[in-house]
Amino acid sequence: MINKKVLAIILGGGQGTRLSPLTDQRSKPAVSIAGKYRLVDIPISNCIHCDIKRMFVLTQFNSASLNRHIKDTYVFSSFSEAFVDILAAEQTPDNKTWYQGTADAVRQSLHHLLNHEFQYALVLSGDQLYRMDFNQMLKAHIDKKADISIATLPVNAKDATQFGILKTDTESFISSFTEKPPLDKLPGWESEVSPEMKNEGREYLASMGIYIFSKKLLIELLDKTDTVDFGKEIIPQSIGKRKVLAYQYEGYWTDIGTIHSFFEANIGLTDNLPQFDLFDTSHTVLTRPRILPPSKISGTKITQSMIADGCIINASEIERSVIGIRSRIGANSIIKNTYVIGSNRYQDLEEMSQDQEENTPHIGVGDSCYIANAIIDKDARIGNNVVIKGGEHLPDREDDKIVVKDGVVVIRRRAVLPDGFELT
Repeated sequence: MINKKVLAIILGGGQGTRLSPLTDQRSKPAVSIAGKYRLVDIPISNCIHCDIKRMFVLTQFNSASLNRHIKDTYVFSSFSEAFVDILAAEQTPDNKTWYQGTADAVRQSLHHLLNHEFQYALVLSGDQLYRMDFNQMLKAHIDKKADISIATLPVNAKDATQFGILKTDTESFISSFTEKPPLDKLPGWESEVSPEMKNEGREYLASMGIYIFSKKLLIELLDKTDTVDFGKEIIPQSIGKRKVLAYQYEGYWTDIGTIHSFFEANIGLTDNLPQFDLFDTSHTVLTRPRILPPSKISGTKITQSMIADGCIINASEIERSVIGIRSRIGANSIIKNTYVIGSNRYQDLEEMSQDQEENTPHIGVGDSCYIANAIIDKDARIGNNVVIKGGEHLPDREDDKIVVKDGVVVIRRRAVLPDGFELT
């Protein structure tokens, strides 16, 4: 039975500049992951597995592809109350501004949310990779009679400097908060964690940006204040005034907010025992069903890689890479530590013949290429004998075809790299 106590609110995030160029033409939740999914599929799948099937996705930047994906993917029975709806920023007679932050996004959408019955609002991020049983968090929220609950992840001292760190009392209620503390300020910020976490040195509780609010309090906080952000304003200001509970989560979780974290999360899926296991049938990631042929692979040595549907691969070697839907990789090419996001369509023989006449590479990767430590965005055209060797030796750069961030080379969507192009 559908969980009528909870309404899920998935935050699409801002402009996503740290994930540029992947977010230049799509919102963060619409970014592809693992060759066949979108980031928004992660929180939605988590909700569906918890029987939380009333969800709003709040977005305002480049939302067209996200709209299409959600419309084509999450279709529930006409006799069900389940839905996944997009709430894009909209101007009204009372408000003519865009979303100013996470809390302001919920505030501006509140009149839509209140059309539905619910007791608790589950606020999620649209750009994180994890599996979580929200019902356990909800149970803790109810049992402890909390006003606000925050999902927290035990981290070590080094990682603690990158997060908002929460200090808890013996009842797991949050007593204080500090934002990205330096190492020398960390002593005293340890919280009670499980013996396993303590043995790993993970004694600091980092906020995961996942919240549960009791409905009445959420309305009060948004109606009676002008705060615009949950993490920076509402949560810190509520500590000491409200019962703010820390719910400890000890599984895999990563925030995909930068090109480097996005790259590492995808390449990490190819590990023999990945921290995020797509083959866990008890918590499958749900996405749009596509009618695609099986992948066709000829003469390719494939090592520790994932190949999505509908690919045509003649490469000589693919190692520790993720190859997305409809990817085409030419003969004698070598792909290493690379995420090929794939293509939106196949080219027909007539179009490919025209490409040859115009000396334009086909969509995909050409013959005799060597590509390592890279992300190839959708519908990019890479010619023959192209060499790209990403790594820390490369300085950051940006042009109309390629972006380099933290050593990761990103080939832009629909970019064209001519025969013989090199970046080493």
